[in-house]
Amino acid sequence: MKPIAHSLHAAVDRRWLLPLAVGSALSLLLLVALTTFPSPSAPSSSSALFVEHKLAPSPPSPAASLPRIAFLISGSAGDASALRRVLLALYHPRNRYILHLDAEAPDSDRSNLAADLASHPAIAAAANVRVVDRANLVTYRGPTMVANTLHAAAAFLWGDGASHWDWFINLSASDYPLVTQDDLIHVFSKLPRDLNFIDHTSDIGWKEFQRAKPVIIDPGLYMKKKADVFWIPQRRSVPTAFKLFTGSAWMALSRPFVEYCIWGWDNLPRTVLMYYSNFISSPEGYFHTVVCNAEEFKNTTVNHDLHYISWDNPPKQHPHYLTAEDLDRMVASDAPFARKFHEDDPVLDRIDEEILGRGADVPTPGGWCAGTRENGSDPCSVVGDTGLVVPGRGAARLQRLVTSLLSEEKFHPRQCK
Repeated sequence: MKPIAHSLHAAVDRRWLLPLAVGSALSLLLLVALTTFPSPSAPSSSSALFVEHKLAPSPPSPAASLPRIAFLISGSAGDASALRRVLLALYHPRNRYILHLDAEAPDSDRSNLAADLASHPAIAAAANVRVVDRANLVTYRGPTMVANTLHAAAAFLWGDGASHWDWFINLSASDYPLVTQDDLIHVFSKLPRDLNFIDHTSDIGWKEFQRAKPVIIDPGLYMKKKADVFWIPQRRSVPTAFKLFTGSAWMALSRPFVEYCIWGWDNLPRTVLMYYSNFISSPEGYFHTVVCNAEEFKNTTVNHDLHYISWDNPPKQHPHYLTAEDLDRMVASDAPFARKFHEDDPVLDRIDEEILGRGADVPTPGGWCAGTRENGSDPCSVVGDTGLVVPGRGAARLQRLVTSLLSEEKFHPRQCK
């Protein structure tokens, strides 16, 4: 990969590097252009005269109703099995799921995964899981991960995925839940539906020199084969039109904010997207910068990514792989998710058995499971009442975390600072 990037760098005349950067930014914008216009709630002809007419966001679901979560679970070549395991650990018929194996994975992996999930009785009955057929090329450290996230978010807002959901959560094949979906749904049912769980700060420190000022090109935007990003000689100033924020690439975003990013009733989401198309590790800044510069959403942030992650220290750029030695710390964190895990690490079996109550190769049980255990049958092969939620010990842990995050000491003082 590096030789490809190097040869491209050497072959391009310096006079054309800046136009190439602008061109790649435009190509990223085109990836989401079709999801921007038109919208199902487009203004009437009488109001269309106003350029900045505000699209009507979807009305929130009633506070008394149980929420639905839209999950994006992403992986690459060799991750199909891990992706399936994460899905089963997260599965609930109320929720919506999109699975994405990037373009490095063979088409057979996607088709086999889709066929396997379609044969599961509960998943087939609920019809709430989709596998991305036309996969995106996702480059490590490049903006293509942002484009892939926006692609899934747009898919959840259209077609079969448009039925109401309340939060969008992005995960990878290296993540795993530490609570059941009954736990998560129970705790989130008590929350305002406009909250955005997103770890963020404007204190970008060393990232100003190493990320904000350099200009990078991601070949994944315009090539069919993955290659590493490369830098151009010119550097740029820190923006003055908006303030930069950075944080974790993993988040739980409210539906109103996701609609804003996709439909954009002002130009901020697209402007920031253009900027981050040439920014190293843009998934750690795009959504953070948009939410904290949008007047309607900057007071909806909860400064946490809902994950337990064991970082290298310093500079907190590469998480350690978690093992059984980390299990007590994972549980003590009260976080609903953890990362990163090696595929089928023994600690995942312990999480299944001790925390989720999940057997091998079956969904995590919940109040919705209406089958029997006779002759070793899986009770979750039959979908019962999806509104019946049976929270367990994980709900108490998660409630403790949420209560702390929404306390006077931590909520408003830590918003977009």
